[in-house]
Amino acid sequence: MVAPPTVLVELQNREPIFHRPELGTTRADFEAMTAEDFWEVGASGRVYSREQVLAVLEQRYADPTWRDGPFQTSDFHCRCLAPDVFLFTYSLNQMERLSHRATVWRRSAGRWIALYHQGTLVSD
Repeated sequence: MVAPPTVLVELQNREPIFHRPELGTTRADFEAMTAEDFWEVGASGRVYSREQVLAVLEQRYADPTWRDGPFQTSDFHCRCLAPDVFLFTYSLNQMERLSHRATVWRRSAGRWIALYHQGTLVSD
């Protein structure tokens, strides 16, 4: 089932996940936006636990020389998987590196919580 347009817009404003400084840049911020059993499959195909993702994010955002972007997002789609659970997909272009992205989000008590994220590189 296609998600309501309001959900599409809300999630579009949260993605790319972990690259929206207006939503927070601290470990506590990232913990609040991910489920305790969150995991990720990176564009490399490697699997990352929540702890591994949080450690990398903490290190990146603590480094004043780290720059995020530029990036462009497009091709947004959102599907309702279950009550208050949504699959959000999009394309991400990061300086000529194109990937398709998917995040499973749950809305709980008025907050968005990421359950899973995956990036898949697009080859020519």
